[in-house]
Amino acid sequence: MHAYRTHHCAELRPEHVGQEVRVSGWVHKKRDHGDLVFVDLRDHYGITQIVTDVSGPVFKVIESLKNESVVTITGTVTARAPEAVNPNLPTGGIEIRATEAVIQSHAQELPMPVAGDAEYPEDIRLRYRFLDLRRERLHANIMLRSKVITSLRQRMNGQGFTEFQTPILTASSPEGARDYLVPSRVHPGKFYALPQAPQMFKQLLMVAGFDRYFQIAPCFRDEDARADRSPGEFYQLDFEMSFVTQDDVFAAIEPVLHGVFEEFADWQGKGRTVSALPFKRIPYRESMLKYGSDKPDLRNPILISDVSDHFRGSGFGRFASIVEGGDVVRAIPAPGTAEKSRKFFDDMNSWAQGEGFAGLGYATRKGGVFGGPIANNHGEEGMAKIAEALGLGPDDGVFFAAGKEAQAAKLAGLARTRVAEQLDLIDQKRFEFCWIVDFPMFEYDEDAKKVDFSHNPFSMPQGEMEALETRDPLDILAYQYDIVCNGVELSSGAIRNHKPEIMYKAFEIAGYTQADVDTNFAGMINAFKCGAPPHGGSAPGIDRIVMLLADQPNIREVIVFPMTQKAEDLMMGAPSFVSAKQLRELNIRTVEQAVVKPAIEAVRPE
Repeated sequence: MHAYRTHHCAELRPEHVGQEVRVSGWVHKKRDHGDLVFVDLRDHYGITQIVTDVSGPVFKVIESLKNESVVTITGTVTARAPEAVNPNLPTGGIEIRATEAVIQSHAQELPMPVAGDAEYPEDIRLRYRFLDLRRERLHANIMLRSKVITSLRQRMNGQGFTEFQTPILTASSPEGARDYLVPSRVHPGKFYALPQAPQMFKQLLMVAGFDRYFQIAPCFRDEDARADRSPGEFYQLDFEMSFVTQDDVFAAIEPVLHGVFEEFADWQGKGRTVSALPFKRIPYRESMLKYGSDKPDLRNPILISDVSDHFRGSGFGRFASIVEGGDVVRAIPAPGTAEKSRKFFDDMNSWAQGEGFAGLGYATRKGGVFGGPIANNHGEEGMAKIAEALGLGPDDGVFFAAGKEAQAAKLAGLARTRVAEQLDLIDQKRFEFCWIVDFPMFEYDEDAKKVDFSHNPFSMPQGEMEALETRDPLDILAYQYDIVCNGVELSSGAIRNHKPEIMYKAFEIAGYTQADVDTNFAGMINAFKCGAPPHGGSAPGIDRIVMLLADQPNIREVIVFPMTQKAEDLMMGAPSFVSAKQLRELNIRTVEQAVVKPAIEAVRPE
């Protein structure tokens, strides 16, 4: 018999009754009934119940065990009495009557229990992550992550992609987030940087003649945490393709993502559906108008409308002056709110003010009769026209966001989400994908009072050189695209600008010289001068994919060893001070923090 186990703790069934077996694991729970002691023994695979009575040879050993001690149990598989069968446990029809128990490791008092679903403060969970990972929900999340990555790899191989590994130690580049820098011991005063993304390397692979590349790529950015973004490091399904159009990129990655989400849609019996192929494509400007966001949640049925013209020259002076001053009014329907009290609408206004906006106007409607401050000012006839334009029902209210276009769109988008959540309109059983396409190549920076890149400067402008030379920069669109699922941006991507003369011109419009480009992006621009194929790609985030599939609100719940929001590893004590000897070897010393503005700030790596 094996020294530690003949079976794992989820393996035994009634057909094993009568067999002598050996299992090893952690003491999950213990129940002392006086003359009988029951132990739920847990390993990676599941739980098996162990039992011994007061006269048994291992009673004293088992009775002395503390939860989370590690023990090896030898015994005979017996059938549970019918009334004791646990239908919720795969091994619920049997138990092991122990004849031998060997304690492999004693557990001391624990800072947090493993059994049960109680929530604990984040600092305790992260400091003792090895205990947190023993808990059923988190353990299952990490196993899901592994299975998702395996599935992604298989599907990418099936699409003709080849996996390559790009460098981790590389050169610092002026990208969107701050670099993590690594001092060089053999080159005093010089630093490597950890890659924010394999952006340039994957493009250079295309220049090198490899046709379809991918990797599960680690990326490092010194940026603040959010619920859907881990500080420090994250992983993405990074891929690039040569001799492709935007349609080719979509056709390659859509089956991969759709297949993975379909494969795991029913994870833990959730029974979710996935939007059909091909995924819907929404131009950026349409998305900002209808959804108030470039990452819309299509499970939300509410659509935003521009109602500026309805107030132009109207008797409602406040909105009329806003529109005549060049700003906009956006309307957000609130379906089926006739029975809602005035407090519901006033609370929405208070919420908007709490978010930093001036307020959120509203009109109520019950049985076709309008009420509320906007209706009182705009009049019944004016409101009837708005209701007809929006397709409002007789019991549908409406909210209004007014002001500068960008701010009105942002408030309308946030209000659209909040109204849908308050009214329980979002279908939690669906995964709804879409592409956001036709991003503007440039935008006007109000602070710097100049035109700058709006997304990724390495994208090919639609119309190429002719567009750059003949069109207003703010009207130029790019072959840039984001893929979004349930309001979460999974990735950004683009058809790349592979022509040096177009790249120089694009950067010139944004206020950068040819020398700036040659200095900051020397490796890529020099490679393009040696013959580069048209190419494009994207990089869906692994962490976000798993977060959606696991139905978790925070990305830390699907990462094995995450950092805190302040980018600290409480378990390992990182970041930490290092010795003077180490600093001398690296020819560096610590000084007061200095802020250095990069030469080019607008690059948005995938």
